[in-house]
This record gives sequence, structure tokens and C-alpha cells, in this order.
Amino acid sequence: MTHTPTDQPTRRATSAVVPVLAFAGIVVAVMQTLLVPVIKDLPQLLDTEPSNATWVLTSTLLSGAVATPIMGRLGDLFGKRRMLILSLAVMVVGALVSAVTSDLLTMIVGRTLQGFAMGAIPLGIGLMRDMLPREKLGSAMALMSSSIGVGGGLALPAAALVAQHADWHALFYGAAGLGALSIALTLLVVPESPMRAEGSFDLPGALGLSTGLVLFLLPITKGSDWGWTSATTLGLFAASAVVLLLWGVMELKVKAPLVDLRTTARPAVLFTNLASIMVGVSFYVVSLVLPQLLQLPKATGYGLGQSMVVAGLLVAPLGLTMMVTAPVYARLSAKYGPKTTLILGMLIIAIGYGAGLGLMSAAWQSLVISVVLGAGIGLAYSSLPALIVGAVPASETGAANGLNTLMRSIGTSVSSAVIGMVLANTAHTVNGVEIPTMHGFRVSFLIATGAVAVGLLMALFLPKPDRAPQLRASSEEDAGIERAEEALRGFRGRVLDATGTPVPRAKVTLIDRRGRQAGAAVSSADGSYALPVPSGGAYVLAARAAGYGPLASSATHAGGSSAVEVDLALPGESVGV
Repeated sequence: MTHTPTDQPTRRATSAVVPVLAFAGIVVAVMQTLLVPVIKDLPQLLDTEPSNATWVLTSTLLSGAVATPIMGRLGDLFGKRRMLILSLAVMVVGALVSAVTSDLLTMIVGRTLQGFAMGAIPLGIGLMRDMLPREKLGSAMALMSSSIGVGGGLALPAAALVAQHADWHALFYGAAGLGALSIALTLLVVPESPMRAEGSFDLPGALGLSTGLVLFLLPITKGSDWGWTSATTLGLFAASAVVLLLWGVMELKVKAPLVDLRTTARPAVLFTNLASIMVGVSFYVVSLVLPQLLQLPKATGYGLGQSMVVAGLLVAPLGLTMMVTAPVYARLSAKYGPKTTLILGMLIIAIGYGAGLGLMSAAWQSLVISVVLGAGIGLAYSSLPALIVGAVPASETGAANGLNTLMRSIGTSVSSAVIGMVLANTAHTVNGVEIPTMHGFRVSFLIATGAVAVGLLMALFLPKPDRAPQLRASSEEDAGIERAEEALRGFRGRVLDATGTPVPRAKVTLIDRRGRQAGAAVSSADGSYALPVPSGGAYVLAARAAGYGPLASSATHAGGSSAVEVDLALPGESVGV
């Protein structure tokens, strides 16, 4: 699949782009975490049954899961900045709807609209790939990816403070204000990406995926209420399997699918997505267990007796540590690659949960667990978009990262359902109230450790990339060029601007007839590049460089050991970055 330049940015991507996009991610996380401090009070606040009140959380999860891959694809087609602003605008409307009501159905509508903001994460990552120089891309994507944890960590104590001292509707006014600020900053600072995917929006594919996801996530989130072996739960799972199977068959036949399943099936993408589910599970367990353990009264014999606000502050380092690990990740990844950092992150998560089994007797121990797990989850989350971006063509960045974000959401959904069931089944009743037990907390940590072990196995199956030019230091990029020039057959030539001047450090991507990335190189100081081809046939050479419009050029290689000369002239003149 090729991409063409449209809506070329009229101003440069400044250094403020990264923090503004990361702030959008933090706003999304705040929206998700908003009601955590008042979960137990929702039935009274909305004057409804506990089983009905859970829809306030479930609706956001479902709409976010549906919107994430769809907004990613729309961003690839029509502009990532445009779709990012639309996602945030829908969230603001949803927050304002929720702020003015205590009616259950109206609240569910508002929370459903808020879920659309989840598309901001993959859209932000896509914008970074399109605009930033390679040496800044690794740490920027790491920060964007970990912003979901950062925002969650910061929102817990802030939301607890508001809920404890003000009307709970103030939470939604605050979220709407943050969303409006994020929109304003995006309009002021972030230019539109010139990258566009070819083709049209796959509406049947979007409807099929949405239906399949809702049918799958609904019984996961409500299974503990309905019963895991009930006809409703099992029937919805079966219906989901049928719908997703039919959707997959249809997507393979569509010329411009919502999700390119052939690309998704590549080991680098498949195992990254499977590992993402497990990282999502491990991230959510600590968020569910530690706040409850900290707030249980000491009279239980194991509760730590902390207030809602203090509990939030003790868990907040989980998100803050994730933010600190972003620049650390960039250095580690540049030296060892994102696969290694993903494995390292998962090992640290396993150590955190393993140590946590014996560190539940004092409030300060929760702080230690939060810091260790934050470091591990930060490294793991930061690695995921780098692995995806390195394995898909530029024109599919938004959709591919949208699917990866969806995998993490599925992980958190499964985690929420399973841990909720464990804590409910191991609880004991005190004065008519169900109280979670220490046994339930420890079983939850063991489940998280098991999920990390499975994720680690998936990460080990990831193919080691030959190189990742967009994430490597310049010396490694030059080494990649030298290796390509040693190839017996392929394409070679120079990347030039409109005046014929060589363009150094341009990214040249080789795309095969199925739209898959078959290779990549970076032009040297004199603009020269060389790319080997796996076999003879028709290809597309896509070139892009900071400050120029992108170019997609068709070329054919007859096979054999000869090299085909193809010069690539980038449109526009450099405006710097």
C-alpha cells in the first residue's frame, strides 16, 4: 500500500509537538481513571443496582475498543491530526453530558462518547512517526505509549481529592476542561501529517469488527454478574467467534481493508500484539489490588487503613515511573533493540509482582511495588509501538498502532473481569458487606505473574529485526546502508530534492505488491541508498525526509544479481525541523 502527500504542513514540527501529543494521551488516561475512586459509591450516586452501575465503566471500555482501530484507519486516510482533534472533541461532549446528569442512561451515553478518546494514542504515535527526525522518534513514541499509565497514575489521587471534597460531577467538568485545553494546544502546535494511505474507508469491515468486539468484550466485563457458564455469556462468546471469523474472511478479500490481516499475521506484528494483551493484564492488576488493600481498615488484620487520597498518592508513582523510563527506554532500544527492552520490561514486572507477594504489610511497601512495576510496565509499553512501527508500511501506522492499542485494552478488560471474579469469590462477609481477603490479593498477583510469563514467551518468539533505522542512532543507520549496498541484487540510486541536490538521511522503504514492507534503508551523505529485494517483481519505493513531501515510486526488478538504478526526487524544498 502506498501513500501520497496531501495537506503539506505549512509550519515546522517544533519541539513542543511531543509534549502536546503526550498530554493528549494523559487526558485520555485521566478520562479512563476518572471514576475509580467512586466505583463503590456509583449505585447510590446513580440510584440504581450495582449490576446496572457497572455499565458506566463498561460502556467506555466498549466504545474505546471499537473506536481505536477505526480512528487509526481514518487518520491514515484523512489526516491523523484531524482525527485526533475529533476524538478529543467527542470526549469533551461526553464529559459535559455526564457532568449535568445523575440519570443512569444519560450517564452511560456520556461515558460511551468519552470512550472515543482512546483513538488519540495510536493517532499521536502515527503523527510522531510522520514528523519527527529519527533520533527523537524512539523516546517520543515511548512517552506517548506510556502516557496512558502516566495519566492514570496522576489521575487517581487528583480524582480522589475531588471526589472526597466536592460534588462528584466536578470530575467530568475537569475532564472536559483538560480535553478542551488539549484540543487548543493541538491546533496551535501540531501540524497535519502529509502522509495518506490510498483506498477508501472499509465501512463493512468497521461494522463487522465493532460487532465482533462488542460481542466478545461484553461477556468478559459482565461475566461475573451473569455467570460464566450462563447461556447469555456462552452465547455471546460463540456469536463473537462467528462474527470475527466471517469478518476476517471478508477483510482478506477487500482491496483496502480496515485491518490488513496479512500484515497482522507477520510474526513481528502478531507476537507483539499477543504480548500486548499480557502487558495490559499485568498493568491493570496492580491498579485494582493496591488501592483496595491500602484503603481497607486495619481492623481486618491485613488492611492498611489509608484514606482515599493517600492511597492514590501511594499508587501514583506507578505512572510517574513509567514517564521517567521513556528516555531510558530510548537509549536501551537504540543499543539493543525494542525486542530486548520488551523482554527486560517483562522481567522487571515479574520481579515486581513476585516481590509484591511478600510486600503487602505496610503502606511504604505499596510504594516500592508501584515504582518497580512502573519501571517494568513503562519499558514494556514503550517497546510496543516501536516494534509495530518497524514492521508495517508508513501508510498503515495509524491502523496498526490502533490495533495494538486495542490488544492492550482487551488485556485490561480480561484483567478487570478475572481479578473482579477472584476478589469476589475469595471475599468474606463482615456486617453484610463483602470484604476482599489477603488470599484474593495474592491470587491476583499470581495471575499477573502468570500473564507476564506468557507475554515473555510471546516476546521471545519475536523475530530479531535486521535493523530499525527510524529508531537507531546515526552510526547504526549508516551500518544498515553499508549492509544493503553489499546485497547482490536490488534497487539503488540517490534521493534528491526538486533542484537535484542530494538529500541525506532520507528514509527509503521498499513495499511489495501486497503492501507489506520488504526492506528499509537510510540515504547517506551524498543521497545514495541501496535496498536488496527478496525476489523479482513489482515494488513501490517510498521515500520521505524531514521537511520534504513524501514520494512513492513504482519500480520493477527482473531478479538475478543485477541492481536497478532508481533516483527518487522528493517534492518541495527543505523547511527544516
